[in-house]
Amino acid sequence: MSIDNNNDKKIDNDISVEQKVQEVMEKYDRESNVRKWEGIPREIVKFLLVFFALYSIAINFFFHFETRINRASFVGALVFFVFLLFPAKKGGGKKRNYIPWYDIILGLSGSVAYFYFVFNLETIFKQGIVISPLLMILGGIGIITTLEACRRAVGLPIVIVASFFLCYGLYAKITGSTSTNPLYGGVRNIIYNIFYTTEGVIGTPIRACSTFIVLFVIFGAFLDKTGIAEFFIELANSIAGASSGGPAKVAVISSALCGMVSGSSVGNTVTTGAVTIPLMKKSGYKGEFAGAVEAAASTGGQIMPPIMGAAAFLMVEYTGQAYGYIAIRACLPALLYFAGIFISVHLEAKRLGLKGISKEELPILKQVLIKSWFLLLPLIVLTVMIIKTTMGYAAIVATLLAIVVAIISDFTQHRIGSFSEYIKHFFFGCFKDYNKDVMSLNKIIYGLEAGAKSTVTVGIACAVAGIIACIITITGIGNILISAIVSLAQGKMIIAMFLTMITCIILGMGVPTTANYVIMATTCAPILVRMGMNQFAAHMFVFYFGIVADITPPVALAAYAGSAIAGSKPMKTAFNATLLAIAAFIVPYVFGLDPKLLFIFPEQTGNIEVILTVIRIVATSLLGIFGIAAGIRGYALKKINVIGRIIIACGGLLLIDPGSITDIVGIVLIFSVLGFELIEKKFMKKNI
Repeated sequence: MSIDNNNDKKIDNDISVEQKVQEVMEKYDRESNVRKWEGIPREIVKFLLVFFALYSIAINFFFHFETRINRASFVGALVFFVFLLFPAKKGGGKKRNYIPWYDIILGLSGSVAYFYFVFNLETIFKQGIVISPLLMILGGIGIITTLEACRRAVGLPIVIVASFFLCYGLYAKITGSTSTNPLYGGVRNIIYNIFYTTEGVIGTPIRACSTFIVLFVIFGAFLDKTGIAEFFIELANSIAGASSGGPAKVAVISSALCGMVSGSSVGNTVTTGAVTIPLMKKSGYKGEFAGAVEAAASTGGQIMPPIMGAAAFLMVEYTGQAYGYIAIRACLPALLYFAGIFISVHLEAKRLGLKGISKEELPILKQVLIKSWFLLLPLIVLTVMIIKTTMGYAAIVATLLAIVVAIISDFTQHRIGSFSEYIKHFFFGCFKDYNKDVMSLNKIIYGLEAGAKSTVTVGIACAVAGIIACIITITGIGNILISAIVSLAQGKMIIAMFLTMITCIILGMGVPTTANYVIMATTCAPILVRMGMNQFAAHMFVFYFGIVADITPPVALAAYAGSAIAGSKPMKTAFNATLLAIAAFIVPYVFGLDPKLLFIFPEQTGNIEVILTVIRIVATSLLGIFGIAAGIRGYALKKINVIGRIIIACGGLLLIDPGSITDIVGIVLIFSVLGFELIEKKFMKKNI
């Protein structure tokens, strides 16, 4: 009887944790604020989403339509799905199987505008820029419904930014119009460029989304079905669980690996944080610190190769570099980012005198690897194929392999018995109450549905980012901004970098990483390039600072989600997350000033010189990060006084500059503090 009671308690605890996760996701992750469908309506919505996922695969591999047809049909479907899934305001979808009449009209009218474009492509382009009133109305409807769809699925800030650019574009076209009716001519010009050309809503961001991002999002959905997240947590526990402050180190490692797959700062913070944050608090960390560790590590998942979030695929378009090139060059910066969080966590654990988890409670590394090593196969194959083949082909092969791996996992984990039983379950499991954890045809359908749902949010953000990029291009405002900031920087690269950083963070506080990157890639990255920075380094610089906005106050959604799980103060958690992720504010300056950290060297550089230089940069960067972390946490070998904290932090900051003199001075400052601490520690021991 007591065993039954214990089982009941465990089930109740699991349900309460699941409810907590769902509540936090609905509060901080807009993607979770969707309408509730049940019964036949639920099956219809599922079928439509699966069809969209299959169509997205088909237009990349089987149907070779004209590129504008692919893109316009893709966005038309996105607009329809947003109004089908997302209510007009938060909490508006609680009534089950209900959609208001105006959402039906908005969804249909928006998608009709795009599909009219698809089926009348040749006629429209014969008209040129002098489009008919009907096309103007349809284009206007398409733009307005896309903006409203983005507001619902992504949030208001990006819509405000896009509206500002739209107003500026309209003003510029009206004042520059030679038409007898400047207002009509200006509106027509704006609608034509934004809606009917490949510079606007169906521009570069949507091209990347419809060809690469959607396939990788589907891959991520299937990879999640293999149980790889649980494997990552077990792996992290076996590696770091027993060390000082083990649960926090486990959170850093597991969140880095899980975040790489999920690509969502908030989603990863909540799902892995539901496990890691209570363990951190139990081990002795304060709630504000525990929530911050999870948020900082989860946010960094978007810079973790080989899957670096949607914005990395846009970088392929804007830099002209292959994705394999980008993933390889992102390795060292990502390593330094997570090393910075890991060092901070370790120093905090030492300062508080925290211990790790008992070894008896932890899995053994060798056993974890023997049991589940094959779960890594899809990621390994994906990494190799990205370098050798096209991204789309690599994503599809890795997705199919993820399904095979999930089936193997079912047998090795004894979720199902005989092969004949498995075949029966695979094809007919959806009709009976079979084990839901086992891979089946039904689970494949759910994987396609989950991939399509995630694509909707990313895709609609890409469409609105295309509007912003179009206005920047056709009005020349980008060149005006470039000239203004170059003038303000007065030829000083460090000033231009600082101004760019502030702009990225401010925009990123309410704008998704994908849209933020598009804006910065078309405005600020060219500023840094004109100032003399390497083009790829400039794009990585703006990419990094767009991401860290998720943990930077005052709008730090990932940190706020972590605080909700930890039961801590949101703003305090956000400040802690910013301090923990200090490496994210340092590393971009390192590779911006010296792109060798990105493996970018002059052509004549020899292999030995490359290796030695990389070792030097990594060593000084790690030492610099350690110095800054020690200064912030107030602990190195022992607790540091105020003067020591200032000296060691200054030493760390000097190591940011890749120059030899600053490196030497920085090293001297850091080791002088460490040396003094060592002497003081020995002296105290002798006295005792």
